[in-house]
Amino acid sequence: MEIMNGKMVSQSICEKLKEKTNSLIASGKRVPQLAAVLVGSNGASETYVASKIKHCEEIGFKSNMVRLDETISEQELMTTIESLNKNAEVDGILVQLPLPKHINEQNIINLIDPEKDVDGFSPVNTGRLVLGMQSYIPATPYGIMLMLEHYNIETSGKKAVVIGRSNIVGRPMSILLSQAGPFGDATVTLCHSKTKNLSSICQEADIIVAALGKPGFLTADMVKPGAVIIDVGITRVPDASKKSGFSIKGDVDFDNVSVKSSFITPVPGGVGLMTIAGLLMNTYNAYLKRNKLP
Repeated sequence: MEIMNGKMVSQSICEKLKEKTNSLIASGKRVPQLAAVLVGSNGASETYVASKIKHCEEIGFKSNMVRLDETISEQELMTTIESLNKNAEVDGILVQLPLPKHINEQNIINLIDPEKDVDGFSPVNTGRLVLGMQSYIPATPYGIMLMLEHYNIETSGKKAVVIGRSNIVGRPMSILLSQAGPFGDATVTLCHSKTKNLSSICQEADIIVAALGKPGFLTADMVKPGAVIIDVGITRVPDASKKSGFSIKGDVDFDNVSVKSSFITPVPGGVGLMTIAGLLMNTYNAYLKRNKLP
C-alpha cells in the first residue's frame, strides 16, 4: 500500500508554477491574478479562501479577496461579478460556495465569464468537458487527475466507481475517467443514494472515488484487494480531544481500507491540497489563454 501524498504532489506543482511566474516577471509581464469572492463569514469558507489566497501569494500570483456582507442582495453580487468580468487584470474568478440561501447560486455561476471560470462550474465549461473540448475542469477532479498522473496510476480498461453525483466532483470525475486519453479510458459506474447493490459494485472496482460526504462510508468489505482509493470527503466531526473541538474525516474508513488498497489518499493531506493545485493550474492556463501566450 502506498499513500498518495497530496501535500508533496501539490508542492511540486506549485514550485513549477512559481518558476513560470518568476519567468513572467523577469520578462516584464504582469503576473496572473485570481479574484476570490467571499460572501458572509462562514468559518469553513473563510479557511478555504484564506488557503487559496496564501498559495497564490507563495507562487507569486496576485490575489484579490472581495469580502461581501451576508445580507448583500443577489443583484448587488451580480454587479460585483460583472465588474470582475470586465477587469482586464483579473484572469480567474471564484465565488466561494455555499452562498446565503437568499441568493441563487446557479444564477451567479452562470454570470461568471467562462474564460475566467477557474472553478470550472459554468454551463459553458461543463458542456466543453462533456464534449471532450478544452475547458476549465472543476478544481477537485482536476487535482485528482493530476495526482493519478503523478503516481502513474493505470486507468485504461480499468473498472472505476465514483460514489456521488454532484456537479462539482462526481459527474465531472466520471467524465474525466471515461474520456479518451492518458489517465482516462476507464469503464466508469457513477453511483449515488439510489444505487442498488452498491457494496457489490464497489467490490468489482479497480478504482474507487468516494465523494458523498459521509465519514467512514467506504468500508474494507466493500473494497477488493489492490484497489486504488481516492477519498474526496472532508467532514468536520465533533472531537472533544481536539483543541478545535472537531476532527476532519474522509468518506473512507482509512485504517481498515488502506491495508487492502494499492494506493490510497489520506484525509487530511490528500485531495484537499490537490484541489488548490487544480485551481492554480486553471488560473495560470486562463492567464495564458487570455494573453495569447504559449
